[in-house]
Amino acid sequence: MVLQKIKTFAIAALSATLFISAPIQAVTPSPQMIEQFKSLPASEQQRLAKQYGISPSVLSGQGSQSGQIAEATPIPARQVQAKEQQADSLDFEQETKKGELSFFGYDMFAGEPTTFAPISDIPVPSDYIVGPGDTLNVQLYGKDNREYTLTIGRDGNIQFPELGPISVVGHTFSELRAYLGERIQKQMIGVESNITLGELRSIRIFIAGDAYKPGSYTVSSLSTITQALFAAGGVNEIGSLRNIQVKRQGQLVGSFDLYDLLLKGDASKDINLRSGDVVFIPSVGGRVSITGEIRRPAIYEIKSNETIDDVITMAAGVNPGAYPKRSSIERYNNNGLKSIVNVDLTSAKAASKLAKAGDFIRVKSASTQYEDAITLVGAVVRPGKYQWYQGQKVNDLLPTIWGDLAISADLNYALIIREINKFGKIEVLQFSPGKAIAQKDHSQNIELSPRDKVILFNYDDSSINRYQLNKLVQNRAKKIKSLSSDSLIGTDLFKAGFKSMNIDAAGSMLHKASIGGVVIPGSDKELNEQEQLIGDEVSKMLSNLFDDRDLIKLSGSMSREELLFPIISKLSQQSSPSEKVQVIAISGKVKNGGIYPLATNAKVSDLLVAAGGLIEGAYTNRAELTRTENSDSLSDIKHIHVNINNALNHLPSDDLLLEGRDMLVVLTTPEWQERKSIEIRGEVKFPGMYNIRRGETLADVMQRAGGFTDYAFPTAAVFVRESVKQQEQLEIKKLADQLRRDIATRGVSKDGTVVNYSEAQLMLTDLENIQAVGRLVVDLNAIQVGIEQADLQLEDKDILYVPTTKQIVSVMGEVQHPSTHRFKEGTTLDQYLSMSGGPRERADSDRTYIIKADGSVMMPKQSFWFSSKAALTAGDTVIVPLDTEYKDNLTLWTQVTQIVYNSAVALATISGL
Repeated sequence: MVLQKIKTFAIAALSATLFISAPIQAVTPSPQMIEQFKSLPASEQQRLAKQYGISPSVLSGQGSQSGQIAEATPIPARQVQAKEQQADSLDFEQETKKGELSFFGYDMFAGEPTTFAPISDIPVPSDYIVGPGDTLNVQLYGKDNREYTLTIGRDGNIQFPELGPISVVGHTFSELRAYLGERIQKQMIGVESNITLGELRSIRIFIAGDAYKPGSYTVSSLSTITQALFAAGGVNEIGSLRNIQVKRQGQLVGSFDLYDLLLKGDASKDINLRSGDVVFIPSVGGRVSITGEIRRPAIYEIKSNETIDDVITMAAGVNPGAYPKRSSIERYNNNGLKSIVNVDLTSAKAASKLAKAGDFIRVKSASTQYEDAITLVGAVVRPGKYQWYQGQKVNDLLPTIWGDLAISADLNYALIIREINKFGKIEVLQFSPGKAIAQKDHSQNIELSPRDKVILFNYDDSSINRYQLNKLVQNRAKKIKSLSSDSLIGTDLFKAGFKSMNIDAAGSMLHKASIGGVVIPGSDKELNEQEQLIGDEVSKMLSNLFDDRDLIKLSGSMSREELLFPIISKLSQQSSPSEKVQVIAISGKVKNGGIYPLATNAKVSDLLVAAGGLIEGAYTNRAELTRTENSDSLSDIKHIHVNINNALNHLPSDDLLLEGRDMLVVLTTPEWQERKSIEIRGEVKFPGMYNIRRGETLADVMQRAGGFTDYAFPTAAVFVRESVKQQEQLEIKKLADQLRRDIATRGVSKDGTVVNYSEAQLMLTDLENIQAVGRLVVDLNAIQVGIEQADLQLEDKDILYVPTTKQIVSVMGEVQHPSTHRFKEGTTLDQYLSMSGGPRERADSDRTYIIKADGSVMMPKQSFWFSSKAALTAGDTVIVPLDTEYKDNLTLWTQVTQIVYNSAVALATISGL
């Protein structure tokens, strides 16, 4: 009966506790409940623990101190997003950062667990007020040695075995310890005591207002305001972080500003809570946004009487790159409109200006420009920005040639770009680095001015390692994402892109570089899409060469035209209708032809130096200077003859002062011939390479080669010429395009049959893959006997193949069995066709032709001297073409098959050598 009453009471007590607890909390049994629970049978204990989520370790008394606070389900992480409280404003540079700003401090609570019970080994403060549920550990020593664990009951008493019930409610721990120690000393003679706190009670508090999860929470009796906030998931985005209140029995007992903890680490006002306390979070007050060159851009909550300087302090101050003198505040005025107030944050007046709710503070950045700095780029060891000082000269910036200039530097040509007014207009000065640094020539050792840009060039651009420069272009060329990175590494992307940026004297972007109406040779290549895209990116990069740290660092890998690009572009932009563009050009027999900026007082000799000097074959007695002369009504072109020798010797009559848009053409020496050679292979006595002079013929070279060997077969010789090869390749391309159009437009033949597109496409593919041979028919036998009409004037890269004696006749094309037969004297065409099985059904027998051993073509049906009954000669090839009517009436089939067969015969002859 007694057991049943205890069981009933325990279940009722547990149930009451469960129903009162907050929905998200597990059951936290009191010490009295635990004692009653222990008196129940084991099976009943397990059932109750399972039903109400009570930990067995807690009920058995083996749990730690923090075990009284049940582990609650963590509140899911929340995303703290800024909700811009301001309307859209003007399109400022930093306007997009508005939406990126977040509310300061709220992410402190994102994703944290809900229980922050103190750990068991922290000291209990002396002002801790004990209450029901706390446990006291009393150790007696002296005459008697005993230990007691005493729990404060609901009536506020402890049951001390020798002293009886003692009321301890309302006492602080220090008062309780002193009080108990004194009573033990008086009532238990010869006994000393040591009193400590054991397990602490749990308390129930309420979190109200704009908390993330407001409600009733069971926490440790040592919990503070911040721990209670963590238990509730923190503060909602509309809740205040700066005025968190603690109310006890309806009275305000304390408030806490979380900014003190977050910004200063000050937790002195983070007071301990008591059972029944209410943590109230009011709505947020005014907010101020701050962005720009600030260390911690965010949206901050402000109190009354806080100033702009206080907001800057909350944001951790300005960045080193800030320019606080030109900051601004966007603020709503009395008319509900937004106004902008410029403030100097370095002044005391602006710093003391009161911040208002809704303010948007922008801390502007400082300029990226350098004041009075010298920019050094190109073929130097250490390119970059350098200090300028009064009286500084070129040899002060570059003291030594070996220590400061790259080994590939051009010692004769360098430029200084100088700003001549506040609008950025420039002029160009030319000097010789070798004379300025080594010889200290006063005319070349130019005194530098603020913001000068000094450019040194490589003497030979072909020997530069451009790998890092190409890699930089690859990383920056966002438009070529479709290309794989592996395919880009190792190719000269920078130079490939630069081809698409050729400019004329007026600075216009053209596919062909021209000046004065003259097309500069070598610039008329077709550009593919990749090169054009890269060129656009390269153009943007080069325009900012002097302000781009990465490009300045790699400027030593740039070519002469790339380093000159931003200068020529700038000169083109600053021109006017009344003033010529200050650029000049040079072409012909010079090392680096192209477009150059017109330097101050530049002469013909200076332009020759800029182009790297003359090359072999230059005609020094005469060059042509083309000049544009403008008048009020028209423009005219004038040609001036210049003696290069006199100009290089600085004679005033020829070393003329240059003007904008001038173009100098250095002529080639009359009858000058570059090294030309031909190759003779096969059955000659001395095969090999032979240098030739202009006008030399094939008979002359054959005589130098010693003539034919005894095994030569001159009739079947193959003569290949590069110019003929290029012409044939062009014709093949035209024929392929025509065939493609014919296939597309001739869907049905005359007899109504549908074109077999698969076969047509296969033939088209074969045609596109054919490589022209460039064979020119020659009669070596006629040349050998001295017939001048058969002789041939030679060109560079000609090749003569003289095969060995041939004793075969080949039959190809539409025959039953294409094959090669041994030559038999007197065998006719019809007999050779019969030996190959005769023509096929789709063969065009009437158009059968013979490719003679010398490469000429003979049509037996149309020749007066040759018929199908006539005999063939050794080395001949019989071709039986495809019937064009059989091939769906496509008119180009005959030409296609003939090209295929002729190329095959020529290649077979060459490969046999």
